[in-house]
Amino acid sequence: MITYKSRVALLGAALLLTGCGGGAEAAPDHQPAATRTPTSTPLPDVALEVAPQQLPGLGPETWAKVPDEARQAVVVTGNGRNSSRSTVVLYERSDIGWEARAEWPAHNALRGWSDHHRAGDLRSPIGVFTLTDAGGLLRDPGTRLPYDQGSGFTVNGTGFEGEPLAGSFDYVIAINYNRQPGTTPLDWTRPLGAGRGGGIWLHVDHGGPTQGCVSVAREHMRKLLRTLDPDLHPVVVMGDAKSLAR
Repeated sequence: MITYKSRVALLGAALLLTGCGGGAEAAPDHQPAATRTPTSTPLPDVALEVAPQQLPGLGPETWAKVPDEARQAVVVTGNGRNSSRSTVVLYERSDIGWEARAEWPAHNALRGWSDHHRAGDLRSPIGVFTLTDAGGLLRDPGTRLPYDQGSGFTVNGTGFEGEPLAGSFDYVIAINYNRQPGTTPLDWTRPLGAGRGGGIWLHVDHGGPTQGCVSVAREHMRKLLRTLDPDLHPVVVMGDAKSLAR
């Protein structure tokens, strides 16, 4: 694809070949202007790269759930319906469309994904959820989201693959699935009832599947916290690729 910069370079080269004026005065006296061989060639058609107006990978059903005011989106795409591995892409919307700012590997729940998450099913909920609140065991790394620091984010024990869980909640962002937005991630209010689960977070990866959350490396969590802006109404769009394409 020829970019805008390439087009400018081609145009500059054409001007150098024809001269700034490009008129008959530039032709040698012994060669009639009518029989001159043209010294320039037409520029090829140029397709300028334009950011998509819709988040890539989303079908009409999923896209319809993304709020109009959202200008930041964390898209979590699972490798498969029953896979615990996924990819996170951080998007931001400008005047020209949605642009990817970063892409990272991630983990999700041990058994993959669910359209109807239940407590203890070891699946991550599929859907579009707002992101309004953060916290962690460590101090605020510089986020614009409300941040709750405290010992309540301490976690011990081991994960499903025997990996230590310590440090997993050093940084978290609450995913507004079955929770009350505007409260600490530690708040246990469950509007849909306790049976529908909750406590679904973005948090630090511990090297294995989660119980329902999405986890990325520590440095990527810090990047997310520093980038997400309440004024841009950030959301997370999450699910396996086939489900998101509906």
